[in-house]
Amino acid sequence: MFIFADIEGLFMKFDLKGKDQGSKARAGVITTDHGTIETPIFMPVGTVASVKGVHQRELKEDINPDIILGNTYHLYLRPKTEILEKAGGLHKFMNWDRNILTDSGGFQVYSLSGRRKIKEEGVKFKSHIDGSYHVFTPENVMDIQRTIGADIIMAFDECTPYPCDYRYAKSSMHRTHRWLDRCVSRFNNTPSKYGYEQTLFPIVQGSTYKDLRLQSAEYIANVGAEGNAIGGLSVGEPAEEMYEMTDIVCSVLPEDKPRYLMGVGTPINILENIALGVDMFDCVMPTRNARNGMLFTAHGTINIKNKKWEDDFSPIDEMGITFVDTYYTKAYLRHLFAANEYLGKQIATIHNLGFYLWLVREARKHILAGDFYEWKNKMVKQMDKRL
Repeated sequence: MFIFADIEGLFMKFDLKGKDQGSKARAGVITTDHGTIETPIFMPVGTVASVKGVHQRELKEDINPDIILGNTYHLYLRPKTEILEKAGGLHKFMNWDRNILTDSGGFQVYSLSGRRKIKEEGVKFKSHIDGSYHVFTPENVMDIQRTIGADIIMAFDECTPYPCDYRYAKSSMHRTHRWLDRCVSRFNNTPSKYGYEQTLFPIVQGSTYKDLRLQSAEYIANVGAEGNAIGGLSVGEPAEEMYEMTDIVCSVLPEDKPRYLMGVGTPINILENIALGVDMFDCVMPTRNARNGMLFTAHGTINIKNKKWEDDFSPIDEMGITFVDTYYTKAYLRHLFAANEYLGKQIATIHNLGFYLWLVREARKHILAGDFYEWKNKMVKQMDKRL
């Protein structure tokens, strides 16, 4: 039996500014107490109150995202909620005055696999840091995120693996819905702590089963949240299945609310999902791949460790938007990686994040111009190359 729990006290605004003529892509503006977020948007991942390898000054001035992401599981374990509360919340702790979204920790708990046990009450898990045991419930995850103080917080859900047995996927989806009701109840009965409002996003689950995705999307849509998330994808399924599930869910989720596809993905994934009606994205790929020497560009990917770049003294990316793109050469960056100098990883990280932000903002321009679909198809061909 479904029990819909409506979220009280809606504060976030979402205004649609335009739609593409050849796809379901849309451009909008989200407004919170920490400012505006132009969509579509990519959110750099700052798991432990830091976008790895990037100063907040570089993040703000060069990469320039409207919003970044933190993680409840990691921040709860370290530095711990007591420290964050003493600091006045995550914004003040890390000196970031723009928007923050926090993942509920559901995906991290899923990733722990043998270190956790899922029950109706919640999840008991073992810390990856010191082996201590902890319990996450829908209620205390809301409390933790109230203390962290992110502008957008996520409901506690169960993320299923891929492939996933239908029976388990269905049982897990219903558990996620029951947990959502408990999250909404706790959210409605607790105040924000730092003088600004917070918004709760529920999460659609259902693995890669069409009927379950439709059922979950309908349940989530009826909650009446200010935004909605699509979870349980980008966990190993083929890209075409991801796109099919996203399309199904977006056909149900309200058009006047932002849609957030969690943990996706490559630049091509992002453009294809924008075309299906998604507004918000996050992924560790630009930062993680950067630390391994992979650079994303509008014309394809570069493995900067390859010998071919050893005497290439051209800029890293003449079309790039960050200072590193024209300040350093490919030869120099390759040298830094060969010497195992951390500066190389920092440069590559700044470049990749800058490229992702350029990509979604360029997508926005083309949505507003009405020619996104044609531009997207051209970009997908260009980016699907190894340089």
